[in-house]
Amino acid sequence: MSMYMIVTLIFILASLAGLWKIFRKAGYSGWEAIVPLYNAYIWLKVIDKPVWWLIFVLLPFINVFTLLLMVVETLKCFRKNGLGEQALGVLFPFLFLPYLGFAKNEEYTHPSQLPAIKKSAAREWADAIIFAVIAATIIRTFMLEAYTIPTSSMEKSMLVGDYLFVSKLSYGPKIPRTPIAFPFTHHTMPLTEYTRSYLEWIQLPHYRYPGIRSISNNDVVVFNYPEGDTVALQLQNQSYYSLVREMGRDAVRDRFDVTHRPVDKRENYIKRCVAIPGDTFAIRKGNLYINNEPLPDPPDVQHNYRVVTDGTRLSARLIDRLDITDWGQEAQDIYILAMTEENAREIQRAGGVESVTKVSRPAGHGERHIFPHDDAFPWNEDNFGPLYIPEKGATVTINPDNLPFYERIITVYEGNELITDNNRILINGEETDTYTFEMDYYWMVGDNRHNSADSRYWGFVPEDHIVGRAMFVWLSLDPNKGFPNNIRFNKSMRIIR
Repeated sequence: MSMYMIVTLIFILASLAGLWKIFRKAGYSGWEAIVPLYNAYIWLKVIDKPVWWLIFVLLPFINVFTLLLMVVETLKCFRKNGLGEQALGVLFPFLFLPYLGFAKNEEYTHPSQLPAIKKSAAREWADAIIFAVIAATIIRTFMLEAYTIPTSSMEKSMLVGDYLFVSKLSYGPKIPRTPIAFPFTHHTMPLTEYTRSYLEWIQLPHYRYPGIRSISNNDVVVFNYPEGDTVALQLQNQSYYSLVREMGRDAVRDRFDVTHRPVDKRENYIKRCVAIPGDTFAIRKGNLYINNEPLPDPPDVQHNYRVVTDGTRLSARLIDRLDITDWGQEAQDIYILAMTEENAREIQRAGGVESVTKVSRPAGHGERHIFPHDDAFPWNEDNFGPLYIPEKGATVTINPDNLPFYERIITVYEGNELITDNNRILINGEETDTYTFEMDYYWMVGDNRHNSADSRYWGFVPEDHIVGRAMFVWLSLDPNKGFPNNIRFNKSMRIIR
């Protein structure tokens, strides 16, 4: 268990211990503080708030604000009405709640018996909401943020409909590049299609506070999509640069509204970091290698398998039981299924199945959509590299042959002017045959190996694009089922590995 997980566990246990003692001071049993959901019900009774607040406790994202309001109301029960006291209580509940619970001189008073404070209900709500918004913004920006998995690129490690927390502290929180923005939005205003939720006339330089740890091979990482600097608004789920390669720049700009986004307002992606700065990365027959050594696969990694039957149709019940979501038919008796090795063995044992073979594109059969999008490098999803992952301060030799690897780093990520003139390379007006990297870079690959848009398609992830480490799935909902059957109890409340 990492140090961060240990610290997080200590914070949770401290908060629960504080609630245990607070509940006892309020006349309830201490054990009621450790029963999930029921503790929220008792807590609402302690602060004399209506039971329907439980709806807000259950709603993703809104529950963060609701819990902060409940902390504020708890502080009022101990006559902590000062702005400074409430700020400390909301920012550090794992310290303040135990203090209120264990301190003998801190006495609980039921809200109905508290002396009246000369504030209207609107003023009280406004104060509490404003304070909660500020506190939640600080927590969301610098400590912890909630995310949802929208695509299957990380299955089966992470599922569509997983709600997770991402630690900003693990790798160090970043100062926002665009500090003036509408609260709790990413890049678009609510209830609008394309309206920006941020102002660009103030942009801060990149700065990251020290983190608890550095990124390691096989960490699950959230980051800003590197090719998201330019977006065709009507096709935001596709790479603008991929569209340009297919249609041409002029055609794309004629057909779509094109916009540019700063680093912190680009789409959030989640993948597994398979290579870190200084590594040499390669894929051979679908297997990953770091510095010429095999990289162990996560337990639930998926590949595409070709399943050939004797004419018997694959059982839909079996596919549903194995939770195989990415599949289709190549021919009448041939299926392509994205699944784990364990599931592949079980499919092999199914009646009517003649063979189950992992899909692997042969080496030398390059694909133009694969990085670096150059015919000189005939790479594909299953046979790729070797490729050096740039490290801050490292110097490499550059020439027209390997420039496709580093061109975007030099120009877009590190802001230099690059001109090629025959075999000459000029950076910021000076001819050179070397380049020294100003940032660390990372290589991200999805666990659903044949169904993931990742670094194999768009290249390196700069360090200033790193958002945080995926830590914990607190709720998992199946988008294809209705409530309450959509709750995946066996996939909720789990640590991400």
